[in-house]
Amino acid sequence: MANVVRTAQTGNSWTVNELDAYNITIVPQDAATFFGTDELPIPEHLNDLATNLTTDEVAEDDSYQVLRYMDLAMSPIPGEESAVVDFAMQLLWKMGYAGRKVGRDLRSRKDISLLTCGEWWHTRTDVCVMDNYEILLILQEDKRHIKLADPHSQLVAEAIAAVQHNNRVRNLLGFKEMLEFKEMAGIVMIGSAPTFFKIPVSRDLLDAVQRGSFPATPTVVAMHRPVIKRPLRRLAEGMRPLDNRKVILGCFEAFKKFVDW
Repeated sequence: MANVVRTAQTGNSWTVNELDAYNITIVPQDAATFFGTDELPIPEHLNDLATNLTTDEVAEDDSYQVLRYMDLAMSPIPGEESAVVDFAMQLLWKMGYAGRKVGRDLRSRKDISLLTCGEWWHTRTDVCVMDNYEILLILQEDKRHIKLADPHSQLVAEAIAAVQHNNRVRNLLGFKEMLEFKEMAGIVMIGSAPTFFKIPVSRDLLDAVQRGSFPATPTVVAMHRPVIKRPLRRLAEGMRPLDNRKVILGCFEAFKKFVDW
């Protein structure tokens, strides 16, 4: 909304107020629309994780690590940081989002500078996938067990900060052209239950955030929450039941194609 007051603040303090202030909306989409396919296949290297329920049943060490940290992530201690970040790192590694084959790294709690309303502030991602110095994916934990917050809005702020960061990197490396548009891949995790986001960051949006002005062009963020058989038990069950796990692993696999340049 053009008349909403815009103030300089850390990206981790963003709420729906900032989304309104910068003409940003979040729109849910079904799997076919969001991923561009009706099928969410699970590759063979995930069979161990997709077909065995507990840590005692899996044969591979990395599958054991995913399930062990999943259990820890789903048992947070009130007022303390949970194991969601540790779980997300294990899962993204197992899924092939990072590693030698793809030439990408995982970083936890990376601090990113955010230029907003003419002032330098900061935001911190819980996990990000990086290609050398450039950020390709951001993941934010829903920390409702610690305090009330708005992780979806925080994720959008982190996406904007990430594109600002990537443009600064490109400038330092001597690129002649800065990114005029980037669709950042994002994930919000609560326990072991993910929600996926595609966040379009345009030059119009970057300029508006930097100057603290209202962009004429709206930004529409696409969101997909995996469809499971018992949606009312989403937070309690997460990825523990095999039927949920297969759906969520399929979503993670389909989402990999958006984590690129």
